[in-house]
Amino acid sequence: MSHTVWNFGAGPAMLPREVMEQAQAELLDWRGTGISVLEISHRTPEFEAMAAESERDLRALLRVPDDYHVLFLQGGATSQFAAVPLNLARPDQTADYVRTGHWSDKAIEDARRHCKVHVAAGEGVEKFTSIPEPKTWKLSRDPVYLYYTSNETLGGVEFPGTPDVGGVPLVSDMTSNFLTRPIDVAKHGVVYAGAQKNFGPSGFLVAIVRKDLAGHAQPATPRLYEYSVFAESQSLINTPPTFSWYMAGLIFKWIAKQGGVEGMDRNARRRSGKLYAAIDASGFYRNPVEPPFRSRMNVPFTLPDETLTGMFLKEAGAAGLFALKGHRAVGGIRASLYNAMPDAGVDALVDFMKDFQRRCG
Repeated sequence: MSHTVWNFGAGPAMLPREVMEQAQAELLDWRGTGISVLEISHRTPEFEAMAAESERDLRALLRVPDDYHVLFLQGGATSQFAAVPLNLARPDQTADYVRTGHWSDKAIEDARRHCKVHVAAGEGVEKFTSIPEPKTWKLSRDPVYLYYTSNETLGGVEFPGTPDVGGVPLVSDMTSNFLTRPIDVAKHGVVYAGAQKNFGPSGFLVAIVRKDLAGHAQPATPRLYEYSVFAESQSLINTPPTFSWYMAGLIFKWIAKQGGVEGMDRNARRRSGKLYAAIDASGFYRNPVEPPFRSRMNVPFTLPDETLTGMFLKEAGAAGLFALKGHRAVGGIRASLYNAMPDAGVDALVDFMKDFQRRCG
């Protein structure tokens, strides 16, 4: 059956159709066990084998060095706003944060409960349309880590690459662009990402942690927030979100078949490029982000007035273009173009935008 609805939601986002069809086909009898993957214990040899295989596949996709743990965790990526300082800092130590938008602000707010926080860049900025040059950042004297959000979903601002801050361990929330391009894991102390945008259902996340940084958590850290606890148990300290883990494993294999993260990056640049070109050429739609920092994942744009915005959203929904409403904090339109979004979805949106402008512009 061909697509009649394209899901541009920021998360949970659309999943690869091929993966969903595979999950559907084996839902009632997983790997010849005669039972569903929804029912199988995480303590069985079958599930443990799948878990180990998914870790190998993820390590291969990102070329994760051997001196890093790959942890499969439960809950949302927001849990890491607290987990990072609890694991990497003492209450009297300072961590540096780069402000680039809504989600970095949330991380700063949580971190202040657990350690000292120094805002190295972006302090006082209200609307982010770019990312401050790393050479202008003002690091604290001896930060235990520097934290950045690699892609801000609300404002559509994305780091073009990995910032260079010398020997300070980098920590990055990559929830919205994880597995969409190559990353240099070795330049980071911690990389984490929620699954619900690029590699699985919600309620599941991955943390890649340099081994020497684990095992130093603050004494009051809950066990389910402590990296070393999960590392020692192969992420099986308690019952994980088994179905989400299974789905992520399928998507890791799907990404590899599409050309790996390099292929995902080519796709993302092509898709977002089509949409930005349509916006820039229109004279009607507007994206405020400076081109070098435009997100490949989340493309926000506005129309000349709010009356037209409401009309656009209503007609887009009727045309099968789903979840285009901008975040409640900023309004407007937002098209999220994660790994599973095909070119056909973007083409359908661009065609609709041109028709809407012709009729209403």
